[in-house]
Amino acid sequence: MSDDDILFLMPDDEPGEGAAAATWPVLVVDDDPAVHEGTRFALSGYRLDGARLELVSAYSAAEARTLLARRGGVAVILLDVVMETDDAGLRLVDFVRRELKDDTVRIILRTGQPGQAPERRVIVDYDINDYKAKTELTADKLFTSLTAALRAYQQLKRLEETRRGLEIIIDAAPMLLDYKSMQRLAEGVLTQVASLLNVACEGILVLRDHTGPQDAVSVLAGSGCYQHLVGEDGRPLDADVRAIVTRAFAERRHTFGDQWSTLYVHTASGSEIVALLKADRSLAETDRALIALFTSRLSVAFDNVILYEQLQRANIGLEQRVVERTAELMRANRRLAMQRSDLRRANQLKTEILGTVAHDLKNPLAVILGRAEMLGDMIDARPQPAEAMHAQIGHIRDTARRLTGMIETLIADAMNDALDITLRREPVDFAGLAREVSQANVPLAETKRQTLRSEIPDSLYLCGDAERLREAMDNLISNAIKYSPVGAEIVVTVARDDVDTIYAVRDHGPGLSPEDTARLFGRFQRLSAKPTAGEGSTGLGLSIVKRIAELHGGRATAETHADAPGSTFAIRLPNIAVEVM
Repeated sequence: MSDDDILFLMPDDEPGEGAAAATWPVLVVDDDPAVHEGTRFALSGYRLDGARLELVSAYSAAEARTLLARRGGVAVILLDVVMETDDAGLRLVDFVRRELKDDTVRIILRTGQPGQAPERRVIVDYDINDYKAKTELTADKLFTSLTAALRAYQQLKRLEETRRGLEIIIDAAPMLLDYKSMQRLAEGVLTQVASLLNVACEGILVLRDHTGPQDAVSVLAGSGCYQHLVGEDGRPLDADVRAIVTRAFAERRHTFGDQWSTLYVHTASGSEIVALLKADRSLAETDRALIALFTSRLSVAFDNVILYEQLQRANIGLEQRVVERTAELMRANRRLAMQRSDLRRANQLKTEILGTVAHDLKNPLAVILGRAEMLGDMIDARPQPAEAMHAQIGHIRDTARRLTGMIETLIADAMNDALDITLRREPVDFAGLAREVSQANVPLAETKRQTLRSEIPDSLYLCGDAERLREAMDNLISNAIKYSPVGAEIVVTVARDDVDTIYAVRDHGPGLSPEDTARLFGRFQRLSAKPTAGEGSTGLGLSIVKRIAELHGGRATAETHADAPGSTFAIRLPNIAVEVM
């Protein structure tokens, strides 16, 4: 081998101080190790746009094939022609252009035997970018050829990125316009921006709607470490992030920094959107131009979603009004049905009352008439039996009183049945009221030699209608006296637990049968037991008690004691705090 066949490259400048983070990948393909060493030495201090060279060596075309198939992104290939075969380098060119379909990598042929690959034929037949003989390739010429190739590669990459970005924008446009949800659109925008920039980025998309509170913003979408900020349960923005977003809304323009970039979109409907992106590299001019083009079309997509959501809200409002109107009509129909039912019930009640009056009042009236006739006969007798006459008068008086009580019971039930009945709610000393009712019924109990015992605290207040509560208490005590045997004890208690205030009356009657339990508290329902002294009954007393308890928000209960005779009837009213004056 002659000295002319050996490539000696001398450096033009001293090597630079520090290597930049970015590099230009350059593949050296040659079967002569001296060429690799000389190339590395000559280009050891090379810098272009702040980036150093990354020299990768392959010592045969086969090794280069494997390397290129495994890794992409090579900027320049310094390629020898004659290696394992006379045309190994040219075949590698075909492999790169046709099989790998890499049109951006710049290929510089370097040959020590130009006769093996004439320059004109190679330039015409093969897609190469420069052709140099090793004998003429000095350090300066290598520097010039490599710089020109890297510039061309850089421009081609920008064109390729621009083309790819435009394709993404064109493909994304119909998809973004098809979104009907603001959140889905926001998520799609972040996804498309990351794809457009071809970088790993994290960010959020924030909406400011001027129809809401001033300076109120909502996070529509987030990616990466900002995903937790999305939704109603999302955390508030960090102070740094909020400051950047606030500044972006104030400046109303795109801003690009080393780490943070903000994209600003203003829609025709008055809404403002800021996309805050944190990328793993600063954005190039090509990236910024593509972003500007992409965001210029976003306002249409956001307005489309806003109008769709407004239409949806209008439809929902219309449907709600239809539902409300339908509900009003249904309520009116129910009211009519209830009024019809009330009329039917009132008519039925009238029939029942008339039947009850005819049945239950007939006997007392017959007693009064019979006693009156007997009294008349006694008046005509001589001498007049004064004692017997007084006895008859007493029977007439008692029967009249019983008749009056039955009439009052019927009137009270009719009042309970009124649809517009209202309670007069006020603070009531429930214990004092119970004590008064018990004392008023003592004479009635004494007529049957019964003992009326009370277990009532000094005072116990609740909110209610004193007269209605008095009526309910009186019904329970009179029932107990009526159905308890002569000489029995009746116990009245007033107590309060965690939930209710309880008024209870325990009698010593026969108790409740299973049939009684099923119809207890029903109107015009007579129990299986009979009054022990022949007293009359309308079958309304317990139904009145139940009605009064329910009007106070409580309930009426009955319990039969298995271990002792008798039953306990009670009124349970909810505890409500009462302010006593």
